[in-house]
Amino acid sequence: MSDIFPRWTNRLPLKVAIGALLVASAATAGINYYFTPKYANIGYQPHQPVAFSHNIHATQLGIDCRYCHNGVEKSWYSNVPTSSTCMNCHNQVLKDDDKLALVRESAATGQPIPWIQIHKLPDYVYFNHSVHVNRGVSCVKCHGQVNHLDEVKQVKSLTMSFCLECHRDPSKHLRENKDVFNLDLVISPEEQEKKGTEFVKNWHVNASQNCSACHR
Repeated sequence: MSDIFPRWTNRLPLKVAIGALLVASAATAGINYYFTPKYANIGYQPHQPVAFSHNIHATQLGIDCRYCHNGVEKSWYSNVPTSSTCMNCHNQVLKDDDKLALVRESAATGQPIPWIQIHKLPDYVYFNHSVHVNRGVSCVKCHGQVNHLDEVKQVKSLTMSFCLECHRDPSKHLRENKDVFNLDLVISPEEQEKKGTEFVKNWHVNASQNCSACHR
């Protein structure tokens, strides 16, 4: 038998077993890292320097998203409001509340509040808020019902597959422009299919799947 099979083949089963174990371990580690909510930052909810409840401001008081994020329709970036925007109301409402001390100090000194950014895309990804909201993509599609949160957290993955799902069939995600900032709107699947198809056609929506659309 030694003349038929080289001596090294005696160790071949052990090498195959070790190789299979390494491949399985790498695959498991990759799945645990890249295909879990932790990798996608789902649930990320840092403690902010000032407590701010979207539920109180947006839902209970009915303040439109654009009052604070006033650049979202004309800029690539959905801006965080300045302290002076907050003080438009809070110079009268809870004007001496200790919880708003940092806001008053920021407005007086011009030093921005060190808010912690929650929704982040890699530096190599280009995303323009104005292009999306002006073509019927609601805030709720990427941020969930943030209007009901007392403390903002990330609820969607914002991964490439998440974006491509919309770009491959934008009709499932578009709504009338007047409803873009209505995060509580419920649309039936039948109505969404009908209206969405019309929006894609009438608005000449061309959701590119080319790499250069997002990687520039």
